This record gives sequence, C-alpha cells and structure tokens, in this order.
Amino acid sequence: MNKKFKKITFTILPIALGVFLIWFSLSKLEPNDIAAIKNSFKTANYWWVALSLFFGILSHLSRAYRWQFMLEPLGYKPQFANSIMAVLVAYLVNLMIPRAGEIARATAISKYENIPFEKAIGTIVSERIADVIMLLFIIATAFFFQTELISSYLFKEESTSSYNIWYIIIGLIIFSFLILWLIKKSNNPIIKKIQNFVYGLIEGVISIFKMKKKWAFIFHTVFIWTMYVLMFYTVTFALPETTNLPFGALIVGFVVGGLSMALTNGGLGTYPIFVASALTLYGIAENPALAFGWIMWTAQTIMVLVFGGVSFLIFPIYNRKKT
Repeated sequence: MNKKFKKITFTILPIALGVFLIWFSLSKLEPNDIAAIKNSFKTANYWWVALSLFFGILSHLSRAYRWQFMLEPLGYKPQFANSIMAVLVAYLVNLMIPRAGEIARATAISKYENIPFEKAIGTIVSERIADVIMLLFIIATAFFFQTELISSYLFKEESTSSYNIWYIIIGLIIFSFLILWLIKKSNNPIIKKIQNFVYGLIEGVISIFKMKKKWAFIFHTVFIWTMYVLMFYTVTFALPETTNLPFGALIVGFVVGGLSMALTNGGLGTYPIFVASALTLYGIAENPALAFGWIMWTAQTIMVLVFGGVSFLIFPIYNRKKT
C-alpha cells in the first residue's frame, strides 16, 4: 500500500503543482494584463511557430536515428519507423507520468522488435548521459556569457559582482571534488551505491567513444540540441516585443525553460513562468514575456499530443503481423 501511495503521489503531485502555478500566475494578473496577453496570442505570427515545430520534428527524427547507433553494436537493427514511433510515444507518456517515457519507449521497441527490455533501457540511459552533457554545456555557456545577470537573478541583487559568482562556482567545484574523494574512500553501503552509479555514468560516456559510429552519434547529439535551441529562437520572431532578443537572453531563456521541465509534467505551469522571469531581465515587459512562454509551451505540448497520439494509435497497426 505504501508503494502504491508513493507511485500515485509521484504521478499526481507534479500535475497538481503545475495546475496550482497556472492558477497562481493568472490570479496575479489584472484584467488589462489578461487582455494584453490574449491580444499577443491573436496577433502573433504563427508561421514562426510552425517553423519552430518543424525544428522540433527534426530533433525527434534525429533522436530516433541516433538510437540506431546504440542498438546496432548489440546486434539489433529495428525499423526506423518503429524507432520514431517509440520516441514519440515516450514524449507523450512523459506528459502524463514524469520520467515514465523511457520505460514506455524501451517496452515498445522490445515488444515490436524483439529487443530485450534490459538492453533497450540501457541504450536509452546512455543516450540520456550524452543529453545531460549537452545540457550542462549550454548551462555553462549561459553562465559564461551572462555571469553578472544570472547572479543578480539567483541572488536578487543587481549589484552582485561577476567576480563573486565565479568565486562561488570555483568553491562549488572544489567542494564537489572533496565530496567525490570522500565517496571514493568510504565503505558505507549507501555511499558505495552512489559510487557505482557515478562509475556507471562514466562508463556510459566512455562507451559512446568506443562505439563504431561514434562521430555520427556525436553529430546527431549536437544536432538534436541545436534544433532545441532553434525551436526557442524562431518563436521569438512571433511577437514584436521579443524579436530583437540578444544572444544572452536566448540562451538564458532556453536553459531556464529546460530546467522548468523537470519540475512538472512537460513544464505544465512552470515553463511560461520561468521563461517570462528570464526574459524580463532583458527589458521585455511581463505581459509579452508571459505570452511568449505560453505560446512556446502550448506549441510544444500540442506537437507532442498530436504526433505522440498518432504514433500510439498507429504503432500496433503498423506491427500487426509481428504480434
């Protein structure tokens, strides 16, 4: 019963948090603010939004193709169509149950391509390691170009010196190395599990460079994240207030939006608020900043619902001879 309660809580809590944040965000708006946001939705140039979704589709196709490079050394060559549908279904499931998409993706490819679930999930974990590295690189880029602005955002102090934040970063790096050294020396069972987990991540990264088509894998990893950034960038042209955003605003907004996705299902409630708070740092008025966040989030969510839903329906039909 306890496990069932935890599972239900883990599923419902992020959705409840997202709904609450939507209510809380809207409750602070005056009628004229709501009218301004509605007007932004009406006057937005949706051709740019469509281009953004095109980049999103390319990223999904590239992710499915990249997956082939992980499965091939294991002796499996799934149909590209099945890889695409498994990836799209995974995104759809993640909207409903946080982080369950990876399991759904491995289960689907296992069922229709006779790939052992353990091996399929292992390749997905290795993929995620590569994605985490790319995300960390983009976050580091944001800090490098916007150190002082990010420090003022984090500490709510406009006068925070860029040197202070670098002292904090260096201190955290030294502290991290100290923790890793202590973990290495410890014989505590829990610490040993953490140690094995870290070693597993390192082995996963090393395995990428050992694969036969490593450069193709690296290319697609960079391509996927470039498409993500372009998805965000192109929507800035949909509203006149966000058309001339500087590079720093683009990167910071993208990073903040990406991090918000981890808090609720698909960034429900969090994505528009986080992105808007980042854009206001660059002089964008709050209403168009919120409108941008909502347009961006709505477009991405509709894309996942449509393509994920179609894939969910077609998957068994396409593979009916195999079942």
